[in-house]
Amino acid sequence: MLEITGLSAGYEGNDVIQDASFRVDSGEAVMIIGSNGAGKTTLFRSVVGLLAPSLGAVRYEGTDITGVPAQRIVRRGISFVPAERRLFPRMTVRENLALGAYPGRPDPKTMELVMDLFPRLAERQRQRAGTMSGGEQQMLAVGRALMADPSLIVLDEPTTGLAPKLAADAYEALGALRDRGLTVLVAEQQVPLAMALCDRGYVLDNGRISTQGTSAELANDPDVRRAYLGIT
Repeated sequence: MLEITGLSAGYEGNDVIQDASFRVDSGEAVMIIGSNGAGKTTLFRSVVGLLAPSLGAVRYEGTDITGVPAQRIVRRGISFVPAERRLFPRMTVRENLALGAYPGRPDPKTMELVMDLFPRLAERQRQRAGTMSGGEQQMLAVGRALMADPSLIVLDEPTTGLAPKLAADAYEALGALRDRGLTVLVAEQQVPLAMALCDRGYVLDNGRISTQGTSAELANDPDVRRAYLGIT
């Protein structure tokens, strides 16, 4: 579904990501793990059209989308959930969700799916997003991305700022989405949660992909265990 080849990207002429290559197959859940500053956000911004790569290619379902603006990429079937969530704080839950379908009209069936997946949102449709807890805002950010009816959802550190229970709940929701056939690409620092969800993963180290493998292989890799799982 998604193929990244030799991607380099950065800011003001300085590449943060260098020669990154990976793929995501249809129906998979794939993780990108790495420490703070490794380049995960820069990589995802390049994939979803928020940052133009300096080198390399991004292909989605066989079509080159390198440098295509984000608003066109959403229409092709890729939705992005940034770590900062980027909600509209003065708008209600329902209004934020409706904007996720822009420029189309909100599909009642998709709205119903989101409400079923996140019952808390159904309970608080008229509440302003800025008054919600961090966990509720994360639910809303994911729900808004789903309103575009994507084939692939890209999430940048969805557990940022969440308590352990809420982080686990977030990944339970991602598992439900995957069970519905949605393809998932996620960057995460809470590696055990990501490993429980994902088929495969890549380790991003100082802007370069250093290691790849199935979740089981990465869980048994001594360097990964020491750096990301706290096991020596």
